[in-house]
Amino acid sequence: MPLNPRSVEIPLNEVEITAMRAQGAGGQNVNKVSSAIHLRFNIAASSLPDAIKERLLHLNDQRITKEGVLVIKAQEYRSQEQNREEALRRLQALVDSLAVVPRQRRPTKPTYGSQKRRLESKVKRGQIKLGRGKVEL
Repeated sequence: MPLNPRSVEIPLNEVEITAMRAQGAGGQNVNKVSSAIHLRFNIAASSLPDAIKERLLHLNDQRITKEGVLVIKAQEYRSQEQNREEALRRLQALVDSLAVVPRQRRPTKPTYGSQKRRLESKVKRGQIKLGRGKVEL
């Protein structure tokens, strides 16, 4: 259940969660317990609004495959349940970040005064550099 009232809810039946063994150090436990979570979310087949789907698919993120499947691996915690919650939280955070439509940038022009000041400073700097030349007698 999303905490943000404007966020989009992701149904759990659209998320494929697989448990696997975590990488890295962990002693004997790491070789026995499947505590890492591999979350797969098919963007195109989901019930997300089309605008969010479009933004997700055009996101330059290495977690999104060519087929349009978002893959999140959570292995931070020793508990499978905590890793499952972490993976779902990351998925929800990604979708929530794309649910907010970015404001369109309105191009602006530099003011007449700022253009004039810029050119004057360039001329002044050029005069300083000219003064560094050889002194002729």
